[in-house]
Amino acid sequence: MDNSATYLPLNSTLSETNYDSSMSLNRLPEGNLTSLIEESAINNVLILQWRDLEDSEAGGSEIHSHNIAKIWASEGLEITFRTSEVKNSSKSISRNGYTSVRSGGRFGVFFNAPKDVIRQRLGKFDALVEVWNGVPFMTPLLTKGPNMAFLHHQHGPLWNLALPKPFASLGRFYERSIAPNFYRSTPIVTLSNSSASELSSVLGLNEENIHIVEPGISPSFHSLPKKAEDPLVVVAGRLSPYKQIKSVINAVKNIRTKVPNVRLEIIGEGPDEINIRSVISTLEDSNWISLKGHLSENDLIDAYQRAWVVTSHSVSEGWGMTLTEAARCGTASVASNIPGHRDAISEGVSGFLFDNDEQYQSKLLSLLSSRSNAIKLGESAHNWSSRFTWEKAATESFRVLASTKPHNV
Repeated sequence: MDNSATYLPLNSTLSETNYDSSMSLNRLPEGNLTSLIEESAINNVLILQWRDLEDSEAGGSEIHSHNIAKIWASEGLEITFRTSEVKNSSKSISRNGYTSVRSGGRFGVFFNAPKDVIRQRLGKFDALVEVWNGVPFMTPLLTKGPNMAFLHHQHGPLWNLALPKPFASLGRFYERSIAPNFYRSTPIVTLSNSSASELSSVLGLNEENIHIVEPGISPSFHSLPKKAEDPLVVVAGRLSPYKQIKSVINAVKNIRTKVPNVRLEIIGEGPDEINIRSVISTLEDSNWISLKGHLSENDLIDAYQRAWVVTSHSVSEGWGMTLTEAARCGTASVASNIPGHRDAISEGVSGFLFDNDEQYQSKLLSLLSSRSNAIKLGESAHNWSSRFTWEKAATESFRVLASTKPHNV
């Protein structure tokens, strides 16, 4: 199939980009989402994604696509997701104005979903979106029309944590050396400047086809003056090995020798929970650690608001959604200096980045040893985070998707 259409080069933050009217493309106006949809003639969008939002292992990637899709649906677009099955749940579900078709095993979906597209089992669509999460769906081979891929980060550091060594090496080779060749003319939407740079340098994707659209923060996340009386560290998200929760526990344990009333709340579920519980069981005193599991949004917001600092020791992220959510709740963050985190934190404004464990403990200590310091930087974080909205993310993502003339498949 012909995949040589010209796309709008937006390799800077989309909201700040100036467009060249002389370019050979279906140039879209600088309007809101409603006007963009009207100009595009796109009515039906199919999204291929590894996991559904209700999957027990769903994380930030699924939350991101869900927030984009529900806003698109609210503007009248017909949105269909095709994902792997959700155990003990129905094959198809309607949610927030869109439909999610969930069938096929954890890895079989990468073969079954493209077959469904080719055989038109999901009906006809005007545009195709892929959420590329390690293993691609190879969507450039499935359509001539408007298409794009959400790719939050390259997965190099994660393969060894997810698969046995021989399979990890194969996955890394496929991601770096095979798949990118098929996406040379496909718009890639990523979340941050640092991730965009990594996709270009590590995966060799064309810079002019990488578009930066920062994620939003739900309006429900808000600041209240309710910091806990005792110093509180919160780490939230899917409990996976690459999040390195053990390192967070060790850092807080060491800090407690100087600030003995520090507490740690670990929020989330995931495959590393057994190992985390094992680490906790080896401590002489573990009463300062609480494993909260999955929390409702209201309870998560309450935890962010009570925290003196929110932290992440992750080795790979496309963004740092928990960091910006916490910022909106008036809490600063301390996080590893990796692509994604570098854009989700404004150094010294919304929190701090660290390169090693010594820096980590030092920067945590600066906030945990002074309630006034934590509150002051939290207020700064709240003000800084006002730039992130899901409406803006949905609008700019659609601008990329609609940057060529639609052709039905």
